[in-house]
Amino acid sequence: MALNVTRFLVGNSGSKLVVGVLRMGHGRFLSTASYEMIKTEKRGDKQNVALITLNRPKALNALCDKLVSELSQAVECYDKDESVGAIIVTGSEKAFAAGADIKEMLNQTYSKNVKEGLLEAWDKITKCKKPVIAAVNGYALGGGCELAMMCDIIYAGDRAKFGQPEVTIGTIPGAGGTQRIARSCGKSKAMEICLTGNQITALEAENMGLVSKVIPADKLVDEAIKLGEKIASHSPLIIQMCKESVNVAFESSLQEGLRFEKRAFYATFATDDRKEGMTAFTEKRAPNFKNN
Repeated sequence: MALNVTRFLVGNSGSKLVVGVLRMGHGRFLSTASYEMIKTEKRGDKQNVALITLNRPKALNALCDKLVSELSQAVECYDKDESVGAIIVTGSEKAFAAGADIKEMLNQTYSKNVKEGLLEAWDKITKCKKPVIAAVNGYALGGGCELAMMCDIIYAGDRAKFGQPEVTIGTIPGAGGTQRIARSCGKSKAMEICLTGNQITALEAENMGLVSKVIPADKLVDEAIKLGEKIASHSPLIIQMCKESVNVAFESSLQEGLRFEKRAFYATFATDDRKEGMTAFTEKRAPNFKNN
């Protein structure tokens, strides 16, 4: 039987990500490759939560091109893995990510930025159809804060620090910092954070709506996994539709968003999982979703 090599699959082998190609009619893995700057594994009782750990400790997980490329690839692969219902991105207790790698940017020019599409690889993370949870311990500054905000939900350790210090080195946020903070926290807070470069605590971030929940640092990843398991217990198809609908709220007017939501709500009635969910509710049993 001929091979279809246009799609990648993900499996788990210890702390290594197993990458393979799809054989028509089978889910067989044909080759393996391990990442250098991230660690990957599946967690949860059903092994249905993907955990991606940034692993560049000497640089406080500074987001160099290679790390971002590996992260984007891992997210893309897990997005295609039907056994995964949610994805978690985390770092170390000292640093989620202390920023973009300034050494790589030092000699960039405007024309090179345009020609090379500087930071465009980061956009792949926001295109993930599955929920992505940021579990932030330590520093999330500059690009690290922007990476966290690219995720759908942020859980923070109680000693986490957030900030956009780009103005202190003569530039501005370039991966969504000025835009996503404004949408989450409003104009005044966005201006204060971006124009001063000051760091904010996890509690301050929670109070302004940037973070969903603050958790003791040593329990952060476990709590994020529990959240991922809860999300993964629902229909993946319906979760994808719901995530898309919430995202539309940040990209359109209220009336446009309401119209989109209603159309998406109507569309759920064309799915088997909607029927199963409502049937299970009336029969007082747990639903058995099939992702259809």
